[in-house]
Amino acid sequence: MANKSADYDKVAKDLARREAELGELDVNLKKSRTQIDQLNADLKTREARLAELQQALAAKDKAVNDLRAKVNNALLGFKSNDLKVELRNGKVYVSLSEQLLFKSGSTKVDPKGQDALKKLAQVLQEQPDVNVVVEGHTDNVPITRGTAGMQDNWDLSVLRATEIARLLTVSGVAPQRVTASGRSQYLPVAPNDNAADKALNRRTEIILTPKLNELFQILDSNSAATTGGQ
Repeated sequence: MANKSADYDKVAKDLARREAELGELDVNLKKSRTQIDQLNADLKTREARLAELQQALAAKDKAVNDLRAKVNNALLGFKSNDLKVELRNGKVYVSLSEQLLFKSGSTKVDPKGQDALKKLAQVLQEQPDVNVVVEGHTDNVPITRGTAGMQDNWDLSVLRATEIARLLTVSGVAPQRVTASGRSQYLPVAPNDNAADKALNRRTEIILTPKLNELFQILDSNSAATTGGQ
């Protein structure tokens, strides 16, 4: 009887231990299921954000391509060596030669150039969600110091950009959308070692960028969610 009692106690203890192990396994299993459910929910949330971001990017690409097509159509009557419309880095660049816009050393836009700017302004009035940056560029030939109150190519590039910005706003583009800047000789598109290449560098670029508020909001919310998740 004593031996049987001892065996019974041993079996009871073993059973109790196994029941405890099973209970612990059950708790761990429930935790794992909860974690898996949470991971699945997080994955669905991330997939939804990714889909939203892809949709916003596609809308932005479409807006840029549509803008380029409208600008191209508006400026079809101008020579390709005087005016180019290109897509670069998700922006529309309208590059206008010095020959189209200005006489040498002048900051006053010629009638032909004014016509091009008026046509561009008409497109921009129909595109209120587009920001406009006007960049003046020169070659590396120093201007005669004191010409029309200018000291160097910085002055020439900035004053030309300002004049174009003024013409765009007079033609109906909201001034709040327009930024005038000058890059002087420091962003050439060709070497300044011959007359033809110098002429290419004497240009004004009007950079058109659709506002990306919606895209930035999505990026900010994704960034905040990722930080919070960490």
